[in-house]
Amino acid sequence: MNEVSMDADDVVAKLRSFIEDGGYKPGDRLDSERELIVRLGVTRARLRKALDTLEHEGAIWRHVGKGTFIASPVVASGPGNLAILSKQVTPVQLMRARLALEPAIAREAALHASEEAMRRMKECRDRAVEAPDWDEYEAQDDNLHRLIAESTENVLLLSLFDHLNAVRRAVAWNTVVRSSERPARTHSSFAEHDAILGAIEARDPTAAQAAMRTHLGSVAARLFGEV
Repeated sequence: MNEVSMDADDVVAKLRSFIEDGGYKPGDRLDSERELIVRLGVTRARLRKALDTLEHEGAIWRHVGKGTFIASPVVASGPGNLAILSKQVTPVQLMRARLALEPAIAREAALHASEEAMRRMKECRDRAVEAPDWDEYEAQDDNLHRLIAESTENVLLLSLFDHLNAVRRAVAWNTVVRSSERPARTHSSFAEHDAILGAIEARDPTAAQAAMRTHLGSVAARLFGEV
């Protein structure tokens, strides 16, 4: 089927098949638009409409400057659900939800994280510290929190995290004004990440839960004050 004979639904179906056949997993970055145009044999305009459709369904999520990523199956299973939730949830409500879920995830990580999971989390933490700009720092911070969820070895907790994280990305946030090109070495999140990973590695679930709550509370305070 060539580009001329394909309608919008055909392009969406072709993109879905490409993702399914490519073995992409939740959190994986999709090929760039330029690569997809070549691989799928479609125009940029039709590709972007197809990407818009999959993002509306919750099958993918996009972040300017970072790329397009595969969403959790839990998020993708309800067409339109992500779009609806993102309009109903405020940033403060989203932060409260994170405070309810992620400390419990850190607690489970301290009980179940493997040595390999610990190694991957430390590498991600180090990449965040060395990030050359805020976009890269935020990408590594996002990856670190997901790796902590993965390390619980609990697919339900991971799916809940992915669902919450997808809503977080879709919620309308106020633009954060940055006063520097990258986080300072004294940025509070670095020490907070160290405390979380230190508690997980020490197999101390109570400390891991408290460290994650402290970290998210610090983030919330910077954005909103007390939540």
